[in-house]
Amino acid sequence: MNVVVTGLGTTSPLGGDVASTWEAALAGRSGVRTLENDWAEKYGVPVTFAGQLVVQPSEVLSRPETKRMDPSAQMAIVAAREAWADAGFGEDGVDPDRLGSIVSSGIGGVWTMLTAWDTVRDRGAARVLPLTVPMLMPNSPTAYVSLEFKARAGSHSPVSACASGAEAIGMGFEMIQSGRADVVICGGTEAAIHPLPLSAFAAMQALSKRNDDPQGASRPYDVSRDGFVMGEGAGVLILESEEHAKARGARVYAHVLGVGMTADAHHIAAPEPNGAGQTKAMELSLERAGLTTADVAHVNAHATSTPVGDMIEARGIRALLGSHADQVLLSATKSMTGHLLGGAGALESVFTVKALETRQAPPTINVTEPDPELQVDLVRDTPRALPAGQIAAINNSFGFGGHNVALVFGA
Repeated sequence: MNVVVTGLGTTSPLGGDVASTWEAALAGRSGVRTLENDWAEKYGVPVTFAGQLVVQPSEVLSRPETKRMDPSAQMAIVAAREAWADAGFGEDGVDPDRLGSIVSSGIGGVWTMLTAWDTVRDRGAARVLPLTVPMLMPNSPTAYVSLEFKARAGSHSPVSACASGAEAIGMGFEMIQSGRADVVICGGTEAAIHPLPLSAFAAMQALSKRNDDPQGASRPYDVSRDGFVMGEGAGVLILESEEHAKARGARVYAHVLGVGMTADAHHIAAPEPNGAGQTKAMELSLERAGLTTADVAHVNAHATSTPVGDMIEARGIRALLGSHADQVLLSATKSMTGHLLGGAGALESVFTVKALETRQAPPTINVTEPDPELQVDLVRDTPRALPAGQIAAINNSFGFGGHNVALVFGA
């Protein structure tokens, strides 16, 4: 069964919707900035910048909605509403028994959990909000999306660290192919710009500490890269069986052609040094799509800007594509958005679909001296044109725990 993308939604460090986010991405603008808080002084947090949302959910949602949802769920609802409207469902909508919801988060309601603990410690257990558990649970975003759109075919939330959003889209693809649903609202969300996650990632030496140059801190594939930049936001795609989309005359952005999922089984945080699991995920995605490497024109890389991880992925892409890698345009959009953790694969799927639709590969910024080991054509500073005709693009997402997900889109 063919699966298509009929709706897109996001709220991100580049914009409050898809149009503004994509415009900023093509312009090569950074969404990273210095945080306006006293965390560094009060707690000694060593990183003072992140990719924060341009439009806060409180500017879009009602006060009762923000009070009963963790920020991660708020972001998911904002993106889901945009995607649903973009898909053009009329008053009849979709048969609820044929509609699914799969929205993931890598960390979940960290703001709710830690705020509740502060309440217990400072004011006593009796002052904890009754909705604390429904707000902090990692399936809260998909549950609220399911409630909003009456999605009864199934509501799921795979938690696989930074691969979570991409895995949700892969599961949505499989949910439709298996016949469980005609339409699935799927994607990822994350709201973890909080002193604890920042401190913990910094302790792992995972974060860039370029406090004096926030916008230049995320530098995928540059020889001076020193870690990722925390980001926040959500991305949501409406996936639909092609038959269902045609029956209602829906506009189709792209086809979802294949998904590959593997596990490194190597280390709780570090990727397998040879990138075998990553390459295998890409191979499986193309095999399932019925494509060869010659069909691939574009890759949106995971590329977090870490000294080790970037080149493991780049070598894997080269190993997969061989000499055809010279004709493939590589983009590393985390250079502009920061790393949305569980939301990253979803936002970058939005970018991948938009790249196919507009035939423009978005740029990678902040790369002044590319790593000499890089053997794929990196799009730097300004967008580059993708070829006409039928082409395919891969979106890679990898996560702590050794999770590897590769999605193939085609148009």
